[in-house]
Amino acid sequence: MKILTINAGSSSMKFSVMEIPENKELVNGYFQRIGIDGSFYDVKINGEKLHRDVVLTNHLQALECVKKELLELGVVKSLDEIDAVGHRLVHGGEEFKSSTLITDEVIEACKKFTKLAPLHNPAMLACIEASKEAFPGTPMVAVFDTSFHQSMDAVNYLYPIPYEWYKKYGVRKYGFHGTSHKFINREISNKLGRNDLKVISCHIGSGASICAIDSGKVVDTSMGFSPMTGIMMGTRPGDIDASIVPYVAEESGMTIAEVMNDLNKHSGYEGICGKSDSRDVEDAMAKGDELAILAQKMYIRRIANYIAMYNNQLEGADVIVLTAGVGENSKGTRKEICEAIKTLGVEFDESLNDFRGEFRKITKDSSKIPVYVVPTNEELMIALDTYEIVSK
Repeated sequence: MKILTINAGSSSMKFSVMEIPENKELVNGYFQRIGIDGSFYDVKINGEKLHRDVVLTNHLQALECVKKELLELGVVKSLDEIDAVGHRLVHGGEEFKSSTLITDEVIEACKKFTKLAPLHNPAMLACIEASKEAFPGTPMVAVFDTSFHQSMDAVNYLYPIPYEWYKKYGVRKYGFHGTSHKFINREISNKLGRNDLKVISCHIGSGASICAIDSGKVVDTSMGFSPMTGIMMGTRPGDIDASIVPYVAEESGMTIAEVMNDLNKHSGYEGICGKSDSRDVEDAMAKGDELAILAQKMYIRRIANYIAMYNNQLEGADVIVLTAGVGENSKGTRKEICEAIKTLGVEFDESLNDFRGEFRKITKDSSKIPVYVVPTNEELMIALDTYEIVSK
């Protein structure tokens, strides 16, 4: 079965075509800086990497490029050869505790979560609608980032707010990046030959979250009611005092919606130094940009604090994993994170850190907690879930 996976992030989109159940990848691609100057994408096929510089103002344009590449590269002779499409959706609330076949009713149900994931759900729902036109009659599956976190206990998913807010309005911690964290836990468990690992999974990209996992069960995760909270990100602030929102609205004359838009799209790295992409921040740091240096210090501090907190919750982690765009590719950020958590007994090994996008340990054998870099593969998880549901 040929399965196309679509994984749309806030400013990125990954795609792949996989033969399942053989788990054979026929092609994959990664669109970056969507809606940002300098957008581009890379396609990998038969071991060859093809680079395309192209103006991408939204995710729909990226999907048009996907259709073109599949045909021109000979992945399929006709789009009719795609047997199913798996879509990553950020938010499924409590309504969707597992992946599900996409119907008009499912799409309508997902629209109500857009206000909780304003950077992601609109793009993802738009990709679904466009996919329905491109692949008419092809079954499609929604794989929710929130599903993996449904194993959290109430002590961690509830907020200390009026309980009726949870019962009436569904206000609780949902957690995100679940598809990635699920894959990371599976991968590191397989590599180390254990199913009882206590894992701190750090998905660090433009969006970022940290997850504490014990024997495959999520104990806690940094993102909460929406993908805005937790650690600092490319354009999102992470944890802030909620009183800031009405205060800034009153002082500035902005509406609450305008303030929230600034928090979602103009905060984090971008809010401090004017750059949302970590590569741009690192380039600015190399030139001595003080605000870029400050932004990086804030970023590292918040990641380190969450790792320390989750190490405590797990009563001692067995392994820390760094993944996603920054975790897999920025050796500078990896070094800074490891040095910031040395009080946990982490002993960083500089000689092991000069690489990008590989499975590798970056700590000394004497390190109390080993730190691994594990490339995530959300696309494979999406394809496997899609295959399981469509096959039924």
